[in-house]
Amino acid sequence: MTIPILVSIINHSQDTLALALSCFITFFCGTVMITLTKQYRHEELMYREAFMTVTLTWITVAFFGCLPYIFTGSVNSFTDAFFESMSGFTTTGSSIFVDVESLPAGLLFWRSMTQWIGGMGIIVFVLAVLPIMGIGGMQLFKAEVPEISVDKLRPRIIDTAKALWIIYIGITGIIIFLYYIAGMDLYDAFCHAFTTISTGGFSTKNASIAHFKNPALEYISCFGMFLGGINFALYFYLLKGNYKRLLKNAEFKFYFSVILVTICLLTIDLIPYYPSLSESFRYSIFQVISIMTTTGYATADYLKWSSFSQLTLLIIMFFGGMIGSTAGGLKQVRVYLMIKQISREFYQLVHPKAVLSLKLDDKFLNKELLGSIWGFVFLAIFVCALASIAMTATGLDLITSFSTVISSMNNVGPALGEAGPASNYSSIPAPGKWILIFCMLAGRLEYYTVLIVLTPAFWKR
Repeated sequence: MTIPILVSIINHSQDTLALALSCFITFFCGTVMITLTKQYRHEELMYREAFMTVTLTWITVAFFGCLPYIFTGSVNSFTDAFFESMSGFTTTGSSIFVDVESLPAGLLFWRSMTQWIGGMGIIVFVLAVLPIMGIGGMQLFKAEVPEISVDKLRPRIIDTAKALWIIYIGITGIIIFLYYIAGMDLYDAFCHAFTTISTGGFSTKNASIAHFKNPALEYISCFGMFLGGINFALYFYLLKGNYKRLLKNAEFKFYFSVILVTICLLTIDLIPYYPSLSESFRYSIFQVISIMTTTGYATADYLKWSSFSQLTLLIIMFFGGMIGSTAGGLKQVRVYLMIKQISREFYQLVHPKAVLSLKLDDKFLNKELLGSIWGFVFLAIFVCALASIAMTATGLDLITSFSTVISSMNNVGPALGEAGPASNYSSIPAPGKWILIFCMLAGRLEYYTVLIVLTPAFWKR
């Protein structure tokens, strides 16, 4: 929080004191917690404690992250402040602010930073923590990139995090530079680079990237969002000069193919809506990459597009990015393996005596792993159904309820209905916002991590 304070001072903003107070309270509480738990620091962390720690960490960070919104008087309730903060740290990008341009400079910078911090947090969580715990189908990560582990990428988790931070900061710096030379001022370049690589989608402008009316900035944004959707472990290999690792990676090829096919479909479908094919392509590529990577930037109101385009965008919300990326969603590798398994089942029906195995990058996958994928998908659908029913109980229409739940679970941001790309979440009732907060957290932490804490078996000795 000290960095937004400096930004506030440089811009002569009115939020310096509020940010300083938030910083002090956070620092004080953190110091107290460190002091009280010092004697337990070297104890081994068991699975049950790990689940609770991860879940409480995200909730606690979101709580302290909402203090600047409250102290600056930018929100009217704790619910709105916590919603905005959770949306930031989970890189969802849903917002309750009607006019973000009226917010002070320091607070807007903090708002963008929450997504940048959350983006790196989820990478470390997925690459260093979940594979050890072996939940939510995260054995997929071991199967896909077995050499990358806490033991082999670096000897300890803290060294793994350092390596990832270097890569993350480096890519962020590149995007800042590209935004700056393409026409953004330095402040906007920093804020948008933070929310681009984190696939978060918060902007300093009400119209998002569309505000700048600059095709170059839009294509740079597409490039940054695409990079954010790639498994960060693969960047480690690229730095070592192992380019074949990326090009031969099955999930990356599937990720690239889905984006390419979807762009082609939408470009053709949108020809009647724009004066030229290049314009149709420009808006198609931006919205496809933005939605697929669960960033949520907007350059067009896709609610005015055809039903085919809207439904296509809704479907690819589920796909998300690659495992080990800052993007949300089910993850590309899960969708890829489900398609391969369905294809194998069809073949088995025609050739019942055939002995078939499923492979990922020339590695055979066992039935337990495949079962965990379907279990994960069923759990996601089950949570989506219950949350959608709960949202309709708050008085919202079916389209708004269903699409906001899907958007929140997959950490996308914009939805359909009352929460479309040209709107925001300010009209959602308070109970509905808390439902969506839960969806954001559950989706970001791969469902099992949060939901297992709510089971009676978790609390038994």
